[in-house]
Amino acid sequence: MNSLDEARESPLEVLLGCLDLEALDADLFLGDPGPGEGRLFGGMVAAQSVIAAGRTVDPDRQLHSLHAYFLRPGRHDAPIRFVVDRIRDGRSFTTRRVVAHQAGEAIFNLAASFALPEEGIAHQDPMPEAPSPDSLPDWEDVRAEMLRDPTLVSARSPVEVRMCDPLTPDPSPALQRNWIRVRGALPDDPLLHTAMLVYATDRTLLSTAARPHGISWRERAGASLDHAVWVHEPVRLEGWLLYTSESPVARSGRGMIFGAIHRTDGVRLASVAQEGLIRRRRP
Repeated sequence: MNSLDEARESPLEVLLGCLDLEALDADLFLGDPGPGEGRLFGGMVAAQSVIAAGRTVDPDRQLHSLHAYFLRPGRHDAPIRFVVDRIRDGRSFTTRRVVAHQAGEAIFNLAASFALPEEGIAHQDPMPEAPSPDSLPDWEDVRAEMLRDPTLVSARSPVEVRMCDPLTPDPSPALQRNWIRVRGALPDDPLLHTAMLVYATDRTLLSTAARPHGISWRERAGASLDHAVWVHEPVRLEGWLLYTSESPVARSGRGMIFGAIHRTDGVRLASVAQEGLIRRRRP
């Protein structure tokens, strides 16, 4: 894809192109890292890995959990090869392992479990209260202003984020509420909707762990270390979702964050856990 084509496509169209993996063999896929500079967004590699795993699973089985490690920073200048290992095909559960390789090195490792839908016990805590997203600031606008980089506004993410809790230079509770939604309509593919949800779960978490220390974007260097997602309901990404997160502990420059995603009708769609590296930038 040349730069002119990229300019004509929306961020969502570019991401959907990256998620359209090329099948090289039954358990081997090739992915485009997409345009950009610097370190590759980890959520994109996670979403591509979900697509690779799901392509080897019966479509009736839906992703219900994943556990992943970010091993090395990904790059935009080389394709990514996804190797799927069929760990187990059981009567109720299917387990897959995916390792993403780039330039001859493993950059991401994923274990994913898929399950057949079934009736059973069900309960959840109430959805947290949050103001309407319509009057809230856009995450990209706030980030561009704090980093003093107006180019960030034009480089919109495929996932829109509206901030309920403003960022301040002063220490604040390690809690955050954000509304998120896909910037456009997705094709009618359940696996793609699930992969897009996983993509979105890697956003906003590190800033939650940085809040008690008053570390702004300009002062912070960080990276996701490991990531886990549990999907509780069939995923259909249409409209706003409330993404809440809290960081109960941080040690040795590593912050632990737990998150929850609710639909506007109050149903808890997914739970998230991540440990991330957070450091103050050196002068």
